[in-house]
Amino acid sequence: MTHALYDSGPDQRGYFGEFGGRFVPEVLVEPLRQLEASMREAFVDEGFWSAFRALLRDYVGRPTPLTEAANLTRMSGGARIVLKREDCNHTGAHKIVNALGQVLLAKRMGKTRLIAETGAGQHGVAVATAGALLNVPVEIFMGTDDMERQSLNVYLMRTLGAQVRPVAGGSRTLKDATNEALRDWAATLATTAYVIGSAVGPHPYPFLVRSFVRVIGDEARAQMLDRYGRLPDHVIACVGGGSNAIGTFAAFIGDASVRLWGVEAGGRGLSVPGGHAASLNGGSVGVLHGARTFVLQSAAGAIAETHSISAGLDYPAVGPEHAHLRDIGRVEYRCVRDEDAQAAFETLARSEGIVPALESAHAIAFARELAGRLSKESIVLVTCSGRGDKDALRFASAAATS
Repeated sequence: MTHALYDSGPDQRGYFGEFGGRFVPEVLVEPLRQLEASMREAFVDEGFWSAFRALLRDYVGRPTPLTEAANLTRMSGGARIVLKREDCNHTGAHKIVNALGQVLLAKRMGKTRLIAETGAGQHGVAVATAGALLNVPVEIFMGTDDMERQSLNVYLMRTLGAQVRPVAGGSRTLKDATNEALRDWAATLATTAYVIGSAVGPHPYPFLVRSFVRVIGDEARAQMLDRYGRLPDHVIACVGGGSNAIGTFAAFIGDASVRLWGVEAGGRGLSVPGGHAASLNGGSVGVLHGARTFVLQSAAGAIAETHSISAGLDYPAVGPEHAHLRDIGRVEYRCVRDEDAQAAFETLARSEGIVPALESAHAIAFARELAGRLSKESIVLVTCSGRGDKDALRFASAAATS
């Protein structure tokens, strides 16, 4: 069954409803067309998918498990909370799935160099890992602020053989790293594949990324039916650019009985200028990084400063498919503030022995709030998008100096 207002993919122009498209300099139009053509050829080639599935099984360690968070459920006082454990992937997050898919496609296209942007560093680590495995050189663009707060992942990228290119301009975060990656790609098109890290950017990237990461939702749906004999009542995932969320939601969009929730970074609060990264709750329709979507911007269209305790959610826009899902009312998007995400980070660690990424902690915080309002017969499924090693080091340093 398909949601009455929802088509499962973009139209021929690359739009999800009113959102998406290809707003790029002329130099990138033909490379994007070539990427789309190669993607469509690969997607009807069973050999491509067989190679991808084999890597997920034998290298990444999929399927990832479902874990019923019984202690967290008792503390929340309502619905059963079940976690989809993307933190159990090789490299510690869902990002490796998309990275391997795109690098396989790049090799199929004959590309000999990979570039990527990263915020929290998990995508950078994933691309560096895929490049090492598949023998393709990698360069990663990363804002200097993010390099400081995610120093462990910077070390891991370099250990894996990638060059990390510091970006010191602008806000020195993910937005600026993406700008630099796009500039590099425009100058090196013949040899370079740009491995984008979320379901953002110009067409066909949002659809390309969703096609790989939907394995998260497909697995979770099958696991729920196998273990519980039914689908969850609610599905929750954190949303920055939105790849783990769209990968989760893709399998449940057609199920009218399942309510879908995306959780953005509320930072210091929506009323604080530059104090959050909640594009769908505090932004307006605009264009950023090649797509029409919801953007944090001034009335004149200048991109706003953002803030989040989580580097991976600290981005002033969101993937166009999420904008469409909000527009048609299929997914509800909420915010969680920094302090609530940090509290959820610590609570999950102490109650379940699972240290989540700060990105995931936003979804955990909202899940606790929602579960407490529901009956004990309800099931809330939450995607734990990654593990919190990278964030634990930051908190440990803060504790040592306090």
